[in-house]
Amino acid sequence: MDKLIINGGNKLYGDVQISGAKNAVLPIMTATLIVPGNYKINNVPDLRDTRTMIQLLKIIGSNVQYSNNTLLIDTKECNNPHAPYDLVKTMRASFYVLGPLLARFHESKVSLPGGCAWGPRPVDFHIKALREMKVDIRLDKGDIIAKGQPQGNKIHFTKKSVGATGNILMAATRANGVTTISNAAMEPEIVSLCHFLQKLGANIEGIGTEVLIISPIEIQNNSFEFDIIPDRIEAGTFMLAVAATGGKIKLKNVNIEHLESVIDHLNKINITTNLDGNDISIESDGEYEAIDMETLEFPGFPTDLQAQWMAVMLKAKGNCVIKENIYHDRFTHISELSRMGADISLKNNIAYIKGVHEIYSAPVMCTDIRASAGLIIAALCSKGETEISRIYHIDRGYDGIENKLTSIGANIRRIKS
Repeated sequence: MDKLIINGGNKLYGDVQISGAKNAVLPIMTATLIVPGNYKINNVPDLRDTRTMIQLLKIIGSNVQYSNNTLLIDTKECNNPHAPYDLVKTMRASFYVLGPLLARFHESKVSLPGGCAWGPRPVDFHIKALREMKVDIRLDKGDIIAKGQPQGNKIHFTKKSVGATGNILMAATRANGVTTISNAAMEPEIVSLCHFLQKLGANIEGIGTEVLIISPIEIQNNSFEFDIIPDRIEAGTFMLAVAATGGKIKLKNVNIEHLESVIDHLNKINITTNLDGNDISIESDGEYEAIDMETLEFPGFPTDLQAQWMAVMLKAKGNCVIKENIYHDRFTHISELSRMGADISLKNNIAYIKGVHEIYSAPVMCTDIRASAGLIIAALCSKGETEISRIYHIDRGYDGIENKLTSIGANIRRIKS
């Protein structure tokens, strides 16, 4: 497996072009299954996850071409409403095909993510809502077998779920009747999905709010083009990297409204941010005070930036706490950061961090996409050479991260196995 070798201590200077959003493009790729047609999707990041989704679309019967960050997808001949375990196990977002397949074929066979059985899993929200839409669902050897045309209904989520909101949105576009989703996720990626579904002909009220009302598609075109929004998590990662290391960078192609919580937290620790249209500049001397943070649903601080914020707080002056409200067990990076000299204790879903004078290099390994980014930030601040292994996690969510970091002065290189 490939590794990253990072020699820390360099400040970061220069411009970075932010790629399209991973969490926006994946559900939109599955949504191309809803209406048979030709699709052109622009600003698509070159990621391990987007390539996995391409393979899944091909299995279902799509013709897909990808080059120069543009996807051409032809879904007219799709005839296999099946998402096999071999793909779903590598990327939970594969589960997004459930709603589109039901919308188009009124049947689907989708492996449970990770092969999990029934129980208190995040997919329970998807299943419960689809049953309320009169879809017949059963479990057979780790696969969800779903049959029936979704019927419009009033769906209420007891807890906000981005994935479940997206799946029910897509199922509702070809449902029999109007669907109302209350306590819906309001993330920018859900807003982007709504805009894409509107292009398909769906009538959606309440976009960007907690209540979505979806009237099914009436007029069907067969040719569509759509631009993917900038990746707010990639942008936030670079913002936090320069805050920790010091320096000054400009991020190009960002949506500042998607980053207000991150900007607010940086301002609280006296990191300078300047906003200019679709660009944002961040300047830091690498010295700052510790402050507390908790992750929340949008517009709160994103859980996908929790590990990166923790890396920033390692060398802050003073002590702080990080409370994880979205995924209570999302702390696998703590053990790896501790190998680099971090002073972190964990109780339930709260991490207690004591600032340290220095971060040291050490061999560490990635455990998930965002934990990987946290390790990179820590390594950029460390003394000596850090080796980061299992970086296929990074490749799932960041388009050429080592090249972008090298372009702004980081000493980082990939060792190919």
